[in-house]
Amino acid sequence: MPAPEALRRQQFALAAHIRDPAHAAPPPGLEDRRLQVYRDLFFNSLEGLLAGNFPVIRQVLDGDRWRALVRDFYREHRCATPLFPELPREFLQYLQARGVRAGDPPWLLELAHYEWVELALDLSDAELPPHDPDGDLLAGRPLLSPLAWALAYAWPVHRISPAHQPRQAPAQPTFLLVQRGANHRVRFNELTALSFRLLQRLADEPALTGRQQLLALAAEAGAGDTDAFLAQGRAMLEQFQAAGIVPGIHAS
Repeated sequence: MPAPEALRRQQFALAAHIRDPAHAAPPPGLEDRRLQVYRDLFFNSLEGLLAGNFPVIRQVLDGDRWRALVRDFYREHRCATPLFPELPREFLQYLQARGVRAGDPPWLLELAHYEWVELALDLSDAELPPHDPDGDLLAGRPLLSPLAWALAYAWPVHRISPAHQPRQAPAQPTFLLVQRGANHRVRFNELTALSFRLLQRLADEPALTGRQQLLALAAEAGAGDTDAFLAQGRAMLEQFQAAGIVPGIHAS
């Protein structure tokens, strides 16, 4: 066998063994004591990185369950990127693909998404498009900041902890706003169902004016007094603007 091909096979065998030592034999002739160094180094590095990005999951799962989950990811998932900051996204994609398994908390995937969002927004290179910060929020088209994300979860992910692990999802979903401020800090706030829906509409229907958005929202909500609803909606948009969530209106 040509030397390059033999080396390639050894490398693949070594990688398979390090990823799954219980089922993949190492290349022949390597001392297990030396292999253990690589097995521990690679796995512990991955486990430490994921623990730092998913601290709540790490806390609510006991040590054995957490390490088993990381081991499953390490063994089964093939990452599409070599970049370390992207590994949490790969972990989230793995959880989405694997589905719910025996022993998983029912809120595991949503909690993983909630924890990943903070890193994703922190690393986002999105910038505000051209806009008018002094424009009329009803006559113009309100701009939702790309650094403000409205999120909806079936579970109260922001309250899950080792001391609070719900077994049944509440009747009402949890609405959250995650936003990166001018100081580059990411913060989370709860939203009402109405404010969440308004932000969702601004993201989905950017061509509509603020008045059109609020009239459509009033129809959805079955509001009887349209004028009062518009006044309430304007106040909501102004609060969003003050917080940097809606920095102004789209440039013409």
